[in-house]
Amino acid sequence: MLVHVLLYEAGTESEGIHSLELKGSTVILMFEDRDDAERYCGLLEAQDFPTPSVEELMRRDIEAFCVEAGYEARYVEKGFIPSTDEERLMISPPLSNLEVGKWNNQENVNEQAFSTNDQLEDIKKRLENLL
Repeated sequence: MLVHVLLYEAGTESEGIHSLELKGSTVILMFEDRDDAERYCGLLEAQDFPTPSVEELMRRDIEAFCVEAGYEARYVEKGFIPSTDEERLMISPPLSNLEVGKWNNQENVNEQAFSTNDQLEDIKKRLENLL
């Protein structure tokens, strides 16, 4: 089965996949519907986040990649309606983004969702350690 994922610099050596950090897990979104994936890209662009391209890949390949990398794959069905704040992030990106660039050299995720001040402080400390 084919799914749509969001890739940065697709087909290059610095290719990266869009991910979310949810409750300590790195999540890769797999969209059933190309229009939903493109809408998500537009929302990222509106937040001044680098705009990924929508690429069609085999679901089993993405899931295998996630298992190997220690990530979680989440499937977003066409017409998906979220019932929690966490599920809302599957159709609309969070307002806070980590800086990206050279993601192929980092083990950090491209995007963070913060629900408490403690989590925000933890991320600030990790970013300071990168400097």
